[in-house]
Amino acid sequence: MSFRTIDALDAAGKRVLLRADLNVPVREGVITDRTRIERLLPTIRELAEKGARVIVCSHFDRPKGKRVPEMSLLPLRTALAEALGRPVAWADDCVGPEPEAAAAALADGEVLLLENTRYHAGEEKNDPALAAGLAKLAEAYVNDAFSAAHRAHASTEGVAHLLPAYAGRLMQAELEALDAALGNPARPVVAIVGGAKISTKLELLGNLTRRVNVLVIGGAMANTFLAAQGHPMGRSLQEAEMHETARQIMAEAAAAQCEILLPVDVVVAEAFAAQSPHRTVAVDSVPQDLMALDVGPETVDLVEARLRQASTLVWNGPFGAFEIPPFDMATVAVAQSVAALTASSGLKSIAGGGDTVSALRHAGVMERLTYVSSAGGAFLEWLEGKTLPGVAALG
Repeated sequence: MSFRTIDALDAAGKRVLLRADLNVPVREGVITDRTRIERLLPTIRELAEKGARVIVCSHFDRPKGKRVPEMSLLPLRTALAEALGRPVAWADDCVGPEPEAAAAALADGEVLLLENTRYHAGEEKNDPALAAGLAKLAEAYVNDAFSAAHRAHASTEGVAHLLPAYAGRLMQAELEALDAALGNPARPVVAIVGGAKISTKLELLGNLTRRVNVLVIGGAMANTFLAAQGHPMGRSLQEAEMHETARQIMAEAAAAQCEILLPVDVVVAEAFAAQSPHRTVAVDSVPQDLMALDVGPETVDLVEARLRQASTLVWNGPFGAFEIPPFDMATVAVAQSVAALTASSGLKSIAGGGDTVSALRHAGVMERLTYVSSAGGAFLEWLEGKTLPGVAALG
């Protein structure tokens, strides 16, 4: 994996176009999670302190090439300025006369935020004209939006070929963490994969069985694997049409000498509801009228035993319906074990994906793992072994 970082950029006095990901969750005008803003700050501060004139661009939501007022980045200007502790200038477009004038007016160390790149249909089409318009604003390009790097868009890939291109500190941290996870990992490597459906993670499971030593499967997808082995799963969510695929994945894992660890006990209930009456049963004893909503304590013990032997962990997806107690117990227990092992035995613990981040935050261990990726689709595609256009353009 080869890419240039901002260590190689002589930033003083230069206009630097910084591709950020400010696509943060907003509810009723209030930012509900500032993680992406906070993780962007080190790169902006470093560039500004080196005397760069920092021009920040980002997408927000899906306006589909039109100006949608509620999808403007203008409200993020205040949040970014507050987080940085310095003023942030504004341009009401990302290309054209207004941003060009605003960029030209910047002094060393000043910061400018551009309007939503997806207000232009050419952004998602990777239109060369839009890329050229963005390149006209600056003398160097820094990509700090790993979470958007799986898309070949004008602001993530096209412009990187028109200016000297570098990885920002967040991009660098993501890539180094992922390289430690799967590129050149310390072994043994354990992967935990949860989620609802095998069908959405086929490529991921296929890639991991070839690259890790132990693959732990949780979430509702574990129900499909168990059903494929002939276990009765009652009313549990599972994909009957994927049974043969599940058996094929298990056969491929065996051929690759990758152990697949499936639940041996599950927590069952009548309804997917908070504090629904529940009990723990063996996987061969799931009642016909109940559904599995979490893995049980014996399974947690088995997972923790594998983790104590591991040098590296890659985690994508919770074990159960963690949003609703008590079906968060397994995910929280394993998360706390991972955090403890990261501190005590040097386990390299790399996690990512939207539900995973939420689950780790719920467990109170977000800051205690080696690295937690705020990227969703990009993190998943990297784990699937795919080349990410926004990363390849930095090589």
